[in-house]
Order: sequence, then structure tokens, then C-alpha cells
Amino acid sequence: MALREELTPKQMVKELDKYIVGQNEAKKAVAIALRNRWRRQNLPPDLRDEVIPKNILMIGPTGVGKTEIARRLAMLAKAPFIKVEATKFTEVGYVGKDVESIIRELTEVSYKMVKAEKMEEVREKARQNAIEKILDYLVPKRKKYGVLEEEIETSPAKEKFRKMLLDRDLNDKVVEIDIEERSVNMIGGVIAPGLEDIESQLRDLFSAIGPARRKRRKLTVKEALKVIEQEEAEKLIDLEEVQSEAVKRAENFGIVFIDEIDKVALRNSKSSGPDVSREGVQRDLLPIVEGTTVSTKYGPVKTDHILFIAAGAFHLSKPSDLIPELQGRFPIRVELKPLTKDDFVKILTEPKNALIRQYIALMKTEDVDLTFTPDAIEKIAEIAQLVNEKTENIGARRLHTILERIMEEYSFNAPDLKGQNIVIDSGVVEEKLSDIIQDEDLSRYIL
Repeated sequence: MALREELTPKQMVKELDKYIVGQNEAKKAVAIALRNRWRRQNLPPDLRDEVIPKNILMIGPTGVGKTEIARRLAMLAKAPFIKVEATKFTEVGYVGKDVESIIRELTEVSYKMVKAEKMEEVREKARQNAIEKILDYLVPKRKKYGVLEEEIETSPAKEKFRKMLLDRDLNDKVVEIDIEERSVNMIGGVIAPGLEDIESQLRDLFSAIGPARRKRRKLTVKEALKVIEQEEAEKLIDLEEVQSEAVKRAENFGIVFIDEIDKVALRNSKSSGPDVSREGVQRDLLPIVEGTTVSTKYGPVKTDHILFIAAGAFHLSKPSDLIPELQGRFPIRVELKPLTKDDFVKILTEPKNALIRQYIALMKTEDVDLTFTPDAIEKIAEIAQLVNEKTENIGARRLHTILERIMEEYSFNAPDLKGQNIVIDSGVVEEKLSDIIQDEDLSRYIL
């Protein structure tokens, strides 16, 4: 895998703008970090290993786009990406989830990504092989004197079935085929926290050494083609090469997003109890962020060049409450701003996946035309800002709650509204929400 040269920081920000409103500082920071990866790949090998990624610390309230920026960036770069919550590692104190599982999960994502790409490369060949196998089931070879006759390649019956198969005339015909199955239910029961990876590796081990069994199943030709095509594609790819590429991609292009990092920050260095666990989590995270080697089922993975993006609201603590060693590993700090009413209006209408567009498309599946007037959108944005100020500020997530409340009745009755045009204006918005907004206690529960 090589990052595309034409993917400049400006173009990355432009792509991120299609899905995320505002937060230009954060977008620029992640775009530079990704571009530096391309620059590093073009350095001489001796210097390439010396250049470490500049990890990023995002500071800002919930629902302002921290996770979405990192996730979209990874999709843009086609890089392995995982999101973890720092608090997961404190749930059971010192025997909480093993931090090295972060790298194992990242490598698993990388493996699946590489395997999918390799299988796509051989998809056409696998499909041709699958067609031939299906034809063998549809037109069995005849036996003469108990010996299988050599099949004549230009068998008229086979060619007739081939044409029908390609024309999809046989899609619903039921055929009985042999499918390879591996027994993976060798172990079970409750697994102690932190040992999930060992369980997974044991399952894979038993699966690998267990004999591949064939099971006879009845499927439609359409389903059978998919199953056999998958089997054939797996036979055509080199799994050792996939593993090697997966490790390489995780090491050089992997992105780990650590959310709620503020929750493991020390608020008072003299405190004890749960704070000890929080500091323990920071010290556990430190080696993988600094650079270490983690053992995975696909081979050892070095974490030196993985990009780490940490994020937190930092309401009750501040970045300086993190242990100094960890602070030093996140040299780039970006502050994301709370969302305003104007931002909410843009979020509702501008992005490719804008909420208003989603609801219009969903109702269209029921043959219902849905329209939101500009004053309705303004009103929804105004209410979102008001409720965020009066209760807990959950950012753009508030829009989901408000829209669901407005749309609840229409969504429920949609099958009976076929062919109708529903217009939602500011009056409808106020009617649906006015009582809840006026009663602050009620709005805390409902919105």
C-alpha cells in the first residue's frame, strides 16, 4: 500500500468538509499528519525509521466531530483504524482489558482489509471457477462400466446450462453442493477479562489443525455461486502474503483513536484509590505509544510508526494532568470548538450524510415525500442549542434526538401515508417539542 501523492493536505480537508462541519484546525492537523506519512515513505530507508509520527491530542466537548474526523481520515487513506475508550482499561482495575489488545485489534482490521483487497483481485478468476463447479453439479459426469468418463468440453447440455446460468435463468433453481466447514466450537465458557485474545488464538489454532469437513447443503444456484466463489477466491490467494502485508500496513499506516483520555488523567497527584488505576492505565498505554513490539497471531507488530489520536472533553481535568511521559508523546494539541446554532443548520443540510437528507431518503422508501422548510431547520438548530445549554452539552448528537422526536409519528404511520407530501415547518417543530422544552425536567429525560 502506498499513500496517493495527489492526496494533498488541502484535498484531505476538502474531503473531510463533505462530512464534518467546521473544526478546521483539527482537520488541518490530521491532514498534515497523514501527509507526513507519505513524505516518510519517500525518504531513504536509514532516515525513514528515524521519523516518528506526531501524535495528536484533540480537546473538545462530546459530539463536535473528534471521532468522525479520525474515522473519515482513515477511510480516505484506506488505512487500518480502530477506536478504543481509555476507560475500558480501568473497568476492573489492574486486571482490566489488556492495552496490547489495541494493537491486536488493529492488526485484525488490517488483515481483513488486505484479505478483502486480495480476494477482489482474484474475484473474476474465482467466479469462473465457481461457474464451472456449479455446472458440474447441474450436469453430472456420466459413469461407464463404473469408471468416470472424461467429460467432453463442448457438451451441448453443459453449454446450454452455461448460457442459462449467465443469463440468470437458473438463479432460483435448487442445487445440492458440498461446502467446506471447519469446527471452531472446540472451546467455550466464560473467559476472564483480558484473556479474550488468547481465546481467539486458541479457536484459530483448533480450526487450523482440525480436518476440513465437507457438508452437503441445498442452496439456490444464486446462493451456491456466492459460497463457491468465496471458497475459490480463498484458494487463489496466498494467506502468508496477506499476513505479511497486514502486519506491514498496521505498522506503517495504522491509526488508533483513543477516546476519553481525560477520564484516566490524574486530577490530584496525592489521591489514591481509583486514581491509582487511572495512572496505571496511562503507564500501560505509554509503551505502545512510545514504540514497542506486540505479539499478534499474524506475527510481531512494531508500534513505532502507528499514528495515535487521543481525545477528551477535559471538563474536570486538563491535559497537564496526564503523566509527563504521555503528554510528551502527543505533541500536537488541537482544540475543537463547541457547536453553535449556525453549525447545527449546516450539519442538518450540508454534509453528504446530512440528517435531513437521511430522513427524506428513508421516507421516500415508503413513497412519502418529506420536506423540511428553512424556518423548520432554523428552529431545530435553535432548540438543539437551547437544550444543550440547559442540560448536558452533547453537541450534534442532540440533533438525532430532536429529529427522532419530530419524526416519530410520521415514521410510525409512513406505510399509511403512501403518495402523500409531508411538509415540516417551524410550526410543526414547535408543536412537537414546545411542551418538552418548557419543562426542563422532562427535556432532561426525553431530549
